[in-house]
Amino acid sequence: MITKHQTDAITTLETLAEGLEAQLHHEVRALLASWEKKKAEYSGEHYTYTVRGKDIRVANYEESLSHTKVPKIALPQFKDWGEIVRWCMQENVPGEFPFTAGVYPFKRTNEDPTRMFAGEGGPERTNRRFHYLSKGMPAARLSTAFDSVTLYGEDPDHRPDIYGKIGNSGVSIATLDDAKKLYSGFNLCSPTTSVSMTINGPAPMLLAFFMNAAIDQECEKVIRERGLVEDVEEKIDAIYAAKGLSRPIYRHGDGSTELPEGNNGLGLLLLGVTGDQVLPADVYAECRKRALQSVRGTVQADILKEDQAQNTCIFSTEFALRLMGDVQKYFIDEGVRNFYSVSISGYHIAEAGANPITQLAFTLANGFTYVEYYLSRGMDINDFAPNLSFFFSNGVDPEYSVIGRVARKIWAKAIKQMYGGNERSQMLKYHIQTSGRSLHAQEIDFNDIRTSLQALYAIYDNCNSLHTNAYDEAITTPTEESVRRAVAIQLIINRELGLAKNENPLQGSFIIEELTDLVEEAVYTEFKRIAERGGVLGAMENMYQRNKIQEESLYYETLKHTGEYPIIGVNTFLSSKGSPTVIPQEVIRSTTDEKEQQINNVRSVQERNASTTAEALAELRQKAIHNQNIFAALMEAAKVCSLGQMTHALYEVGGQYRRNM
Repeated sequence: MITKHQTDAITTLETLAEGLEAQLHHEVRALLASWEKKKAEYSGEHYTYTVRGKDIRVANYEESLSHTKVPKIALPQFKDWGEIVRWCMQENVPGEFPFTAGVYPFKRTNEDPTRMFAGEGGPERTNRRFHYLSKGMPAARLSTAFDSVTLYGEDPDHRPDIYGKIGNSGVSIATLDDAKKLYSGFNLCSPTTSVSMTINGPAPMLLAFFMNAAIDQECEKVIRERGLVEDVEEKIDAIYAAKGLSRPIYRHGDGSTELPEGNNGLGLLLLGVTGDQVLPADVYAECRKRALQSVRGTVQADILKEDQAQNTCIFSTEFALRLMGDVQKYFIDEGVRNFYSVSISGYHIAEAGANPITQLAFTLANGFTYVEYYLSRGMDINDFAPNLSFFFSNGVDPEYSVIGRVARKIWAKAIKQMYGGNERSQMLKYHIQTSGRSLHAQEIDFNDIRTSLQALYAIYDNCNSLHTNAYDEAITTPTEESVRRAVAIQLIINRELGLAKNENPLQGSFIIEELTDLVEEAVYTEFKRIAERGGVLGAMENMYQRNKIQEESLYYETLKHTGEYPIIGVNTFLSSKGSPTVIPQEVIRSTTDEKEQQINNVRSVQERNASTTAEALAELRQKAIHNQNIFAALMEAAKVCSLGQMTHALYEVGGQYRRNM
């Protein structure tokens, strides 16, 4: 029997406990109060969460061949309040702040994160490769490589410095028609289609081509649904008859016109015209709105990284930043929610020679610079932060095993605590490409092994999309056979590897937690160095980033050549023949026919639109001069102008890029 003295003591202790608990921060109290409920939700058969007002129900377990129920999310068995709070604040489950383990509660069950990079020759050849890569896939995730002529904002031409580069190491795209052919047969407004474009200097112009191609696809769907195909064909024939010109067609470099397997022709009906020429204004406006609010994808457009590492700058940095801001403002005004206006890229920083910590620090610093710039233009953090995405390289260094989780953690904390962004703004979404720099021209078969390990890092770290390099990329443009093997690497990990059925396999590992802390601290240290030099732009003035990348590249190359850094089949474990450099039997290049076709195509566009081009370019220049939205003007100019025409019109206002020496 409890005495009165004991009852009083219990009451005193309970009061004291309540007082101490009340002193805890409200977020700490919330974490503790929800812990048992969270454990129960993940231990049941199903878990339900909400995305944009839609409930999504997911099975909590995968059953192995041995009938073991493998949990998709494994939770720690903590009882101590301190351990629970520390874990929730530093790690937490996927989909909850600080998003260390991932930005979504679960991975998509109907879609692998595969996104393969492709681009060669003219738009028709790359369109065929896209359909090959997408065959049998539940979703079309296209990633576009452009040739250097396009990357520098020029048109295909017979000029000696241009001709040899047309359609090599990327696809040649100079007009709206090119964009329509490139993505034909893919429903650009479908939720299962996503398009990434690796383009920076002329990114706004290529984005305008893409958006107009998507709009005209919507127009084509309406035309077919309403039985207007014959009427529209007659209108287009009349437009071309009046000009005395032939209508453009989908034509391969060898003269053939057949569509590749899987291409149903969507996007080709309005080749040579735009929807507003054949449909009433109100119908076109509906199609335009629907397309802009539906398209999914990313345009790289990261001009700071270009100056620091990759060099495809064409406009002055100030003008390029303004263009980026205009694109983002246009997205806000037009309700473009599912397309990323920039892919803030560390990949090229790493490829230029930076180590993983420098790659991550420079990339995040660039990202925060864009945040500050967009805020200075009066945009709200929650209007633009969800339109930002990231792109990292994955090598084999230990730091690459945690690069995604550290990036998500730093970004989430900064956006929440410094900028007051909401949960959607705090989510850092990123693409991984396995390291091109780690592919070697000796013993090229070993490259698949390196790529497999890098892909494993990425998938275990919950990347949002993944490109696996082909083993022969060190010596040539990938063949269909090597690309198929590259895709198979990530499919085998995702669909066959048992541990990949669990979606937070890194959590709870001592070394992963230690590396996470070490890399996070190292990134903050680099932030301080950049801040001491006047921030990202100030450091760029002194070429700090370029110098650091070059120093780290030299360090790696020195260790590689001395053998202190072992690379199997390159400087150690050589074959009996000495592992010589592999010479490709065939180097894939664009053909002369493809080059000539692209030159003829762009000249045909310029000829047929000669009467409207001057006005469109004048309007573009005036918008730029009077500080109006340049991207809105580009959306109209892209209907009738070529890439080179728009680029040179903007040079007259924004100036050309000149490196600070």
